[in-house]
Amino acid sequence: MGEFKVHRIRFFNHMPSAIRVMAFNSHTERLVVARADGAVEIFNFADNYYQEKVIPGRDGKAVEALCWVGRRLFSAGLDGEITEYDLENLRPRNSMEAYGGPIWTISSNSQGTLLAAGCEDGTVKMFEVLEDRIQFQRNLSRQKGRIISLSWHPTGSQIAAGMLDMIKIFDAETGHATHRLLVERGLQRTSNSQEVVVWSVAFLSDHTIISGDSAGKVQIWDGITGTLVRTHLLTKWDVLVLAVSPDESSVIAGTSEGTVVQFQFISSTVDQQDKQWVRTRTFKSHSHDVRALVHTDTAVVSGGVDTQLVVRPLLDKVEKNTQESAMRKIIFPHRNLVSCAKKAGLLLFQFSDHLELWRLGESDGNGKPGDRLPVKRNPEKLIQLKRKKLSQPCDVFRLVGSKLISLRIFPERIPAPLVPLSRLQVSKLPKELNSVHQLSFSSDSSKLFASSILSSVIVASVKELECKYLHTFKPPSGEFHSRQPVHLLSPSEDGNWLATANTADLNVSLQLHCSVPVCGSCPTAVSIHPFSCSLVSVHADQQIFEFSLKQKEFTAWSRKLQKQGMHPLWLQRDAPITRVTFNPNNPTHILLHDTSMFCIVDQILPLPEEKTRFYNQSVLQSLSLGERLRNSHAFKVYRNFQNLLCVDLMEDHSLVVVERPLLDIVSQLPAPVQQKKFAT
Repeated sequence: MGEFKVHRIRFFNHMPSAIRVMAFNSHTERLVVARADGAVEIFNFADNYYQEKVIPGRDGKAVEALCWVGRRLFSAGLDGEITEYDLENLRPRNSMEAYGGPIWTISSNSQGTLLAAGCEDGTVKMFEVLEDRIQFQRNLSRQKGRIISLSWHPTGSQIAAGMLDMIKIFDAETGHATHRLLVERGLQRTSNSQEVVVWSVAFLSDHTIISGDSAGKVQIWDGITGTLVRTHLLTKWDVLVLAVSPDESSVIAGTSEGTVVQFQFISSTVDQQDKQWVRTRTFKSHSHDVRALVHTDTAVVSGGVDTQLVVRPLLDKVEKNTQESAMRKIIFPHRNLVSCAKKAGLLLFQFSDHLELWRLGESDGNGKPGDRLPVKRNPEKLIQLKRKKLSQPCDVFRLVGSKLISLRIFPERIPAPLVPLSRLQVSKLPKELNSVHQLSFSSDSSKLFASSILSSVIVASVKELECKYLHTFKPPSGEFHSRQPVHLLSPSEDGNWLATANTADLNVSLQLHCSVPVCGSCPTAVSIHPFSCSLVSVHADQQIFEFSLKQKEFTAWSRKLQKQGMHPLWLQRDAPITRVTFNPNNPTHILLHDTSMFCIVDQILPLPEEKTRFYNQSVLQSLSLGERLRNSHAFKVYRNFQNLLCVDLMEDHSLVVVERPLLDIVSQLPAPVQQKKFAT
């Protein structure tokens, strides 16, 4: 397999942002997650939980509430606006001021015709959902305090609103409050004068209302009579969020202690009479506040301050000892955050609000496999560039990033010491680049490719410090071609090909050459082989394909791989491959990695069969020579890494490995919040 000199890098201190709120669309099986930095992420649960879209956050536009209305997505926040998103072009479609102060919650009726917003001024504002916008309809009767949480009755005839010290039930037709449910103050509080915040409410079809509050209680109410049925004290701190299963037989509650508690509507008798809500399970998946919950048919999905998205299957709903029964933790984005300048030995790190450009260190001497080589020159941070704060949504962050990427492609322009960045900036960018999602340069750095609206790709020439628009590649027309945003761009080394991928299509162009047959799963990484002129793509379902661009068909190796099938242990991995690259010294080697392993696929060696042992290479090396030969196959897997963010091969054939230890992330989190406060 050969040896590599490895740069093992652990100074990319990427800190994911806390999860604020989530919403699940059961019809499309999409989960939307809003983070504290304002970013909105969409995960496809039907495609191995792949993060297929990310809409960047906007300054001053933190999201406090999310809501699906059919296939349309709405959000609201403390700026007092309701925003609808354009999911094809990854940007806000339109925003509307509610004129009620900060908005704490939004919720739509089951018919998808009305959207309710709970506001700071004590009003529940009703908006009619039209084909291309929402339109204010009326206010429900105004209350003396902010509306914190909302939940519609499934019929759409009533709506429950959580407030300070109480829950109000409104008639959706007349707008008047029909019941007032007084929430008792904490049983274990040192002072009974402290107000209780009803953080979350759920309105069930049998008119049961379930509430979670800042006194640590989950309470069950009779919504018809307005009386309290039962109180469950979960914690001496806050119950922050509730979620109900689709069949309303289970409710989960998230607390500020990091626990998730499940309640089930069950009976203690054989004849299933006298059912009641019983506390049945407690899950501890988080170290800090659980701010967001979703309850699907088979799993509990949770997120919060510790930044992790946790999918915990309910073992009574799935088959045990299967891939579906395994718990998943999603920490890092399913995309590349590190760019490598292979000739210059530079790394570009992408944070949510700034970029860092580093120069790799150098070692002196050689050694045996596993040796730590002495460092002759330490890694050096050359530039830190912060994103400008803008009031309007714009892709300045990524465009500024492209200037840094252009620096890495022109290493002769980076003298030592580095000249001021202002002397190297492109003076003016074409207006066509004002709204783009992804950027990539050709290998000779003469062209810039940028994915834009309607699945198009913009091509610009880069000469000296001038960037000039050339033309736009538009996707093929027809009902079988998607208009989803392009999330992957991969130009070939010779500049003759450009591979583009969105959630449905994989195309090769520099004039449209071909569309690769659809496999049914979203591509997570693509790359064009520099010698064989074949396209290697890896998908969210962990399948690998190799497509010959000259023959316009899958290669013999790819067909053999699909016929035999991937090894079960390969398919059971829960993290997507995010990078594909090749070894110039050995064209039959394909290098892949996800966040937990690095793999070299040797196309000459036999493929692993179903019963073949899938050894980690460190274990394989400890075996005898004969045993190693008997267990040798095409997939060489290395798992001695932690949270891999990048594995790439530099021009000097050294291997760059960028890791982010999870322990560092936990140490940077704030102390667990013991009592929630209102934002001011």
